[in-house]
Amino acid sequence: MNVRIEPSWGQQLAEEFGKPYFAELTQFVRQEYATGTCYPPGRLIFNAFDTTPFHQVRVVILGQDPYHGPGQAHGLCFSVNDGVPFPPSLRNIFKEIESETGAPVPQSGNLTRWAQQGVFLLNTCLTVREHQAFSHSGRGWETFTDAAIDALNRGRNHLVFMLWGAPAGRKAALIDRTRHLVLQSAHPSPLSAMRGFMGNGHFLKCNEYLTQHGQKPIVW
Repeated sequence: MNVRIEPSWGQQLAEEFGKPYFAELTQFVRQEYATGTCYPPGRLIFNAFDTTPFHQVRVVILGQDPYHGPGQAHGLCFSVNDGVPFPPSLRNIFKEIESETGAPVPQSGNLTRWAQQGVFLLNTCLTVREHQAFSHSGRGWETFTDAAIDALNRGRNHLVFMLWGAPAGRKAALIDRTRHLVLQSAHPSPLSAMRGFMGNGHFLKCNEYLTQHGQKPIVW
């Protein structure tokens, strides 16, 4: 199957595109976009891959599924388009960064600036129906994003995986902790942020690890 995705990722995930589950997933997503409103826009479904090529990834942050309100999702987890008010989880992420680093809360919630530094902003599920969280879960996206994480785990060294919340935490089983740093905590959602996300120190720990392995820190 011919999938429009950044070439290095296309090479890494080529086997997935030929599997029956991906053909079924593609058919389902096309039908959903043809008959209703879904997010992100079709051209941005693989935005995380297109913005951060395989060999440029240094950090992985894993979300769940895209924001399901109008104008929010653009294919990078936790990120919103310029001018869009910060969703609660993103607001808490910025608060934690400010607490750890002293960096002021930015004006824009568009995290493309992170992705261009090598932060792979991957949702577990890459599409969603408007106003219906998890509406495209269990259709094959999870298998596909597992394959992406497995490719990074096997093909790269000294990556930082930031896994927030139980669904993201389950991906830890795919990662070799002898070669990568895995940081786990509660999700930044207001429902759980005070139970372990706030004060987790992940952003500083990430940069300390990158520096220890000869890489530039992320400008959060």
